[in-house]
Amino acid sequence: MGVRALVFDVFGTVVDWRSTVIREGEALGRARGLHVDWAGFAEAWRDGYRPAIDRVRQGELPWKSMDELHRMNLEDVLERFGVEGLGESEKDDFNRVWHRLDPWPDAVPGLVRLKAKFTVATLSNGNVGLLVNMAKRAGLPWDLVLSSELIGHYKPDREVYLKAAGLLGLSPGEVMMVAAHKYDLRAAADAGLRTAFVPRPQEWPNRRIDLSYEDSFDVNARDFLDLATQLGA
Repeated sequence: MGVRALVFDVFGTVVDWRSTVIREGEALGRARGLHVDWAGFAEAWRDGYRPAIDRVRQGELPWKSMDELHRMNLEDVLERFGVEGLGESEKDDFNRVWHRLDPWPDAVPGLVRLKAKFTVATLSNGNVGLLVNMAKRAGLPWDLVLSSELIGHYKPDREVYLKAAGLLGLSPGEVMMVAAHKYDLRAAADAGLRTAFVPRPQEWPNRRIDLSYEDSFDVNARDFLDLATQLGA
C-alpha cells in the first residue's frame, strides 16, 4: 500500500482508560470513604469527551486542552455522583489519571514490532504533555507525539489528519490511521489516509458498539500483534 507511517488514536485504541479510571476511583473512594459506582463514574466522565471537544470545534468554547476539558467535565461528574469534600489538589491529581492510563496487553509488543518497519506516532486529541507522560509511564515506544493541540483543531476535523501527514513529510496516502473508533477512521479516509480498524470490545463492555469489520477499511485486525503480522512487521 506504500504506507510509511502509522498514526494511532490513543484513548481506547492504545490504552484502557476505563479500567484505569475505575481502579484509581476505587482507591480514592477507600481513602476518602466514598461510596460511588466507579464504573458508571468512569463512563460518565468519558461520555463528556465528545460533547466538550464539539463545543470547541464549533466555537462555543475557546481552545482548551484535553486536560482542561477533562477537569471541566470532572466537576460535572463529581456533582452528578454526589461526590463532595474533595480539595482542589485532590481533584487535580484525580484529573491526571488520564496521564496514567494502562496500555492494552498487546499494545507495547505490537508497537515494538510495527516500529521496526514504520514510523509510529500518536494522533490524538490528548494534549502533548498528557501523551508524553502516558508514554513514559506505560512504555509506549512512539517515534514522535502528534497532538491536535499542535494543529489547533480537534479530530475529526480534516485539518488534523492532513497536518499530521505534512509534519511527517509524507503524502496522506503514505500514512495509515489506526483506531478502534470508526468515526475517526472515516474522517481519516476522507482526508486521504489509509485506515486500520482494531476493535476494543472491553472499552465499552456494557454497551452495544459496532465492532464489525468493514471492507471500507484497508486493514481489519484483532489487535496490534495481528496488525503487525498483516503489515509484514
